[in-house]
Amino acid sequence: MRFRKLIIGAIASVFAIAGMAHAQSDYPSHPVRIIVGFGPGAAADITARILAQRLSDTMGQRFIVENRPGGGSTIAAQFVASAPKDGYTLYLGTVANVINGALQPDLPLNFARDFAPVTLATSSPLVLVVHPSTGVTTVKGLVALAKSKPGAVFFGSSGVGTAPHLSGELFNMMADVKMVHVPYQGSAQAGTDLLAGRTQVMFAPVSTVLPFIKSGKLQALATTELKRSTQLPDLPTVAEAGIPDFNTSLWLGIVAPSGTPSAVVDKLSNGMIQALHDPATADALRKTGLEIDASSPSEFATFIASETKKWDAVVKAAGLSK
Repeated sequence: MRFRKLIIGAIASVFAIAGMAHAQSDYPSHPVRIIVGFGPGAAADITARILAQRLSDTMGQRFIVENRPGGGSTIAAQFVASAPKDGYTLYLGTVANVINGALQPDLPLNFARDFAPVTLATSSPLVLVVHPSTGVTTVKGLVALAKSKPGAVFFGSSGVGTAPHLSGELFNMMADVKMVHVPYQGSAQAGTDLLAGRTQVMFAPVSTVLPFIKSGKLQALATTELKRSTQLPDLPTVAEAGIPDFNTSLWLGIVAPSGTPSAVVDKLSNGMIQALHDPATADALRKTGLEIDASSPSEFATFIASETKKWDAVVKAAGLSK
């Protein structure tokens, strides 16, 4: 009797494995949701919708974008992390997820642990700008000013713990200066005080300050990625301008719940990389100021690990960890 049960169990296991293999090879067999942790119109939402449209055309099923804003995107992230591990509920992760983990080590969600990377999708640099009254025109000039006036140079941001804020703290750490952070409720408010000269420095999304750079109301010093911005191709990067290896960006990437079968992840990754390199899709994304950064799951995993290490160190140096 015992032997018979073992045989029946083994047969059942074979059929279960075969069924799983068929389900994976047939993926996707019904609509796929991409969950976004920000509201409609945000860069993450725009990226997800452009990508979803192309994937719907090429993968034989609808890809539907669902917005679940709140908690600095942690609500959406936790929803996806606890979803079935079948590839039908995906998450558009951002740099905010890694920063949230650095700021709040006791969060129940761990981005690197709880998600399977699919592909890095897009990124956009910040641009380091100063008020013309500073007389500064280069990164080295800003470093010299901040060193000569410790605690008297103020940089604004869209809020505590945001990428613009921590980019300023990374600058403080790597340049060995002490610019003072002034948080606002958003980039627009921070930009208003910078234009008025109430603050002197800002790491800002390019789209927020580009008109003021062109009009001469703000002086652009550098962009924050290792590669130059296509919107400001003549502007050096911070790394080129004197702080080697300085690198921050507003990146976006697709992940699935950890434990999603590798065959499904690979199929998703291949489809998404193809979609991102489609000329029409790439052009639509670039018109919003986003650059294509398609990568394999392993490359994205390495990137997430490097981002986690970097922001953990910045948060610790700035004394921001809760």
